[in-house]
Amino acid sequence: MATGRATVSASPLEMRAVRAVRSAAPTTVIALGVFAAVRGAGVLVLALGSWWAGRDPLRVLGQSWDSVWYLGIAANGYGRTVMSPSPLTGTGFVQSDYAFFPLYPALIRIVSEILPGGLVPAGLLVAWVSAAVAAVGIYRVGEQVIGPRAGLLLVGLWAALPHAVVLTLVYTEPLLAAFAAWALYALLRGRWLWAAGLAVLAGLTRPTGLAVAAAVSAMALYTILTRRSRAPEVWLAGLLAPVGWAAYVVAVGTKVQDPFGGYFAVQRNWGSRFDFGGGALRSAEQVLTGGHVPLATTVTVVLLAVAGLLAMLLVLDRTPLPLLAYTAILMVITYGGAGFFESKPRFLLPAFPLLLPLAAVMARARPRTAVVVTAVVAGLGYGYGLYLLLVARVPL
Repeated sequence: MATGRATVSASPLEMRAVRAVRSAAPTTVIALGVFAAVRGAGVLVLALGSWWAGRDPLRVLGQSWDSVWYLGIAANGYGRTVMSPSPLTGTGFVQSDYAFFPLYPALIRIVSEILPGGLVPAGLLVAWVSAAVAAVGIYRVGEQVIGPRAGLLLVGLWAALPHAVVLTLVYTEPLLAAFAAWALYALLRGRWLWAAGLAVLAGLTRPTGLAVAAAVSAMALYTILTRRSRAPEVWLAGLLAPVGWAAYVVAVGTKVQDPFGGYFAVQRNWGSRFDFGGGALRSAEQVLTGGHVPLATTVTVVLLAVAGLLAMLLVLDRTPLPLLAYTAILMVITYGGAGFFESKPRFLLPAFPLLLPLAAVMARARPRTAVVVTAVVAGLGYGYGLYLLLVARVPL
């Protein structure tokens, strides 16, 4: 009897999947390299600037503004409150750490228990890995919508933004951007349950994670109404997407004995509420009429104006509906919220689709021109990052 080693041939579908992975891997690695180069140089510039200013670079990176709150939650759980004077009345009011969503502090705590070094290195590691994952997701979205070359430029521009310094701090924007990018990619590919699961995680990351959930639910509703879809995954995705955000809001409300309004009361004590853009317009008016305002406020007005113009280009460019829905909702939340005006460009960092028109234009230019433009934007961003963290006296 003849004997021999059995062979199993791969199916055509499996072979196509393998070829797709192999062909995508090099450009994905390049995209990650572009992001690492731009932001790595930013970290180096910030470290050198901190040393020159007599500041500890690790402290600047890991313990600036809201980072302290996230680290406190990771170390001791919730329950910290701070009495602060109201900018309107001068009387004291309570700022509670319940304003901060739980996923990022939980990840910091888990990583710190696995790896040595403490909470600050753990927070930086989570943020940096999240930013890298976000960069790959942003590239994949860009590749799908405007092509591989433009996708690489999209990643470079996103990493070079003036407020992109936040991507290397102990902040939640990198984590939210990662969930948003991959949720949008899942929507573009028709993977509804993946999109819903990532939206749930985004909703547990920060308040503006609601934009991811709302985009998934809106697209599910649109699909059901326009295509008469009865696919269970579409219905389930639409229902599940807001669960993470809603669960935390109700949990905080229950904790303060007001299930549906308690979380928003906590936010109001921070001076944060939705006022349909009234506060933002007043700040912009003060800058435009020559009022005495910090440079950071002036730059914020300019950046928000640019974001608005880019949003118009995004609409005119017939960008896919999932990207339009997500960006529009995030911009409404950002522009319509009162308080922390100088932080609004940071809130818009996860709104990477705003850069799609610029990336598409740059992709048609000469490679040298695209590199020079990205380098100039990055250089300006490095300088502004130094200003925000080492000079400005406003919250980031």
